[in-house]
Amino acid sequence: MKTISIVVPCYNEEENVEPLYEAIKAIFAEKLSDYRYELIYIDNDSKDRTREKIRGLCATDKDVKAIFNAKNFGQFNSPYYGMLQSTGDATMLMAADFQDPVEMIPEFVKAWEEGYKIAIGVKTQSQENPLMYWIRGIYYKTIKKMSSVDQIAQFTGFGLYDKAFINVMRNLNDPTPFLRGIVAELGFRRKEIPYTQPRRRAGITHNNWYSLYDAAMLSFTSYTKVGLRVAVFFGGVCSAISMLIAIAYLVMKLIWWDRFPAGMAPMLIGMLFLGSIQIFFIGLLGEYILSINQRVMKRPLVVEEERLNFGDAPIYRGVKDMEKTPKTPEVKPE
Repeated sequence: MKTISIVVPCYNEEENVEPLYEAIKAIFAEKLSDYRYELIYIDNDSKDRTREKIRGLCATDKDVKAIFNAKNFGQFNSPYYGMLQSTGDATMLMAADFQDPVEMIPEFVKAWEEGYKIAIGVKTQSQENPLMYWIRGIYYKTIKKMSSVDQIAQFTGFGLYDKAFINVMRNLNDPTPFLRGIVAELGFRRKEIPYTQPRRRAGITHNNWYSLYDAAMLSFTSYTKVGLRVAVFFGGVCSAISMLIAIAYLVMKLIWWDRFPAGMAPMLIGMLFLGSIQIFFIGLLGEYILSINQRVMKRPLVVEEERLNFGDAPIYRGVKDMEKTPKTPEVKPE
C-alpha cells in the first residue's frame, strides 16, 4: 500500500488543525482507501493552543506526526523542512487554514498515478481580498518576464511531489529555499490543476506587507539578474547624458560668457536626480548582498524543539547533514 505524506505548516491555527485532520481522514476513507496517509504538522512556535491540539491528535492517531520548532523560522524554511522529513511515496504540502482545498487531494493523487512527478494547484480565482489578488497577479507577470526561469503564476506551493523530487530537495543544501522557484527550475514533468482559492475557514492571515515583500525579494534576487543589469545600463546612460550636458554647458558658457548664466537650479535638479537613482540601486544591490549573505552563513533551516511519532525516522537537515535521531549508547555492566 502506497503512502501519501501530507505536510501542514502551522502558526496560531488552533481553530483549524483538528477540522483539517478530520477532513483529510474522511477523504482517505471515502476516496483514497487504497492508500495510507502520514500527516505531518510542523508548528512554527505558535502562541495559542495549536501545539496542545496537535499533541492530542498525535496521541490518538500514530499516523499523525508533529515537529515543534524552537522558534519561528519563517514562511519558507519551515514548510520546506517539513517536506524533507516526509517518508511517503509522495508528499503533499497544504495550508492549515483550508485555503488549499482538501477536496483536491484525490485529483493530485490521480495525476501522480498517471505518471506526473509533480501535480500542483494554480489559482484561477480567489475569494481573498480582490486588491491583494490583483497585486499578486501583477507581481507574477512581472517576475515571469524578468526571470531566467519560467516562473509559475499564482502558485503557492500547494501540490503533490513524488519522492524522487523530495530527494532532489534534500540534496540542494540551500539555507534559504524558495519552493516555488525550485519547482519551476528543477522540477520534473508536472501537471497544473486550476482551482478557486476559498477564504480562510477560521482565524486571521499571518501575512503582512513585510512578509509579502520578503517573498517577492527572495524570488527576485534568487531568479533574476535584471535588477543589476538595469543598474549598469541605466548608470551608463545617465553618465553619458550628464557628460553631454556638461560639455554643452561649458561650450555655451565659453561662447556667451556674459549672457549665459548657468544658474543653480539645473545643477541642483541634476544632483538630486542622480542621488536618488544611486540610493535606489544601492538599496537593490543591498537586497542581493543580503540574499548572498544568508546563503553563505549556512544556518540550519529549522532547529527542532520536539518531534512526535517519528520513531527512528532519519532527520534530514541537508545534503551535508543527514543523520538518524541519536540514541543513548547502551551501557554494559562490567
